[in-house]
Amino acid sequence: MIKHTLFIFVIAASLFSCKQKQEKTSQPEVKPLTVAEKIANAHGFENWKNVKSIHFTFNVDKDSIHFERSWNWKPKTNDVIAYSKHDTINYNRSKLDSTLTKTDSGFINDKYWLLVPFQLIWDEGLTVSSPVKEVAPISKADINKITLTYSKEGGYTPGDAYDIYYGDDYLIKEWIFRKGNDTVPSMISTFENYKDFNGIKIALEHKKGDSNWNLNFTNVNVEIK
Repeated sequence: MIKHTLFIFVIAASLFSCKQKQEKTSQPEVKPLTVAEKIANAHGFENWKNVKSIHFTFNVDKDSIHFERSWNWKPKTNDVIAYSKHDTINYNRSKLDSTLTKTDSGFINDKYWLLVPFQLIWDEGLTVSSPVKEVAPISKADINKITLTYSKEGGYTPGDAYDIYYGDDYLIKEWIFRKGNDTVPSMISTFENYKDFNGIKIALEHKKGDSNWNLNFTNVNVEIK
């Protein structure tokens, strides 16, 4: 009787051990977040899935000259409404034709400025460098930097590069745009005046360090489902 009980105990222990090993091996491997993912998450990327529509006005003020255009985008359906002083255009980005190229290129440009932290996750053909510490061009602060380099094929401006400067909180502070991955900067600006819109953090102002130039967003509204 003792031998029989011991035999059952050994089998049960063996089965329990096998089950534990099986549970351990079946656990999915958790990969560490990339820098791009950390930057996107710091700006609220985990809340993007709840966004039903986003409305914004893109403005550029240089000295006494003012330029603006407004958009309403429904990311789940990719429907876009473009508003200007002269016209209102409705279109879907999956059904573009040559008549919409100019309008859509404007939308892509303005959306990129608005949501560049998320473009790090969305964009294809994008290479992201390893982070380094470097002196930021405007603030002169010692800060984190990554470089984004786009493929030479596809998109409205293929082959472009961006140097992204971000804080230890992973919020973007400044950037350098280099057209065609040129070594000479095409534009340098700040990311300022962050506001939270239903969990989406957006820098509403971008300024150059040496001129009376301000790219800014107004009438921002993020509608969630």
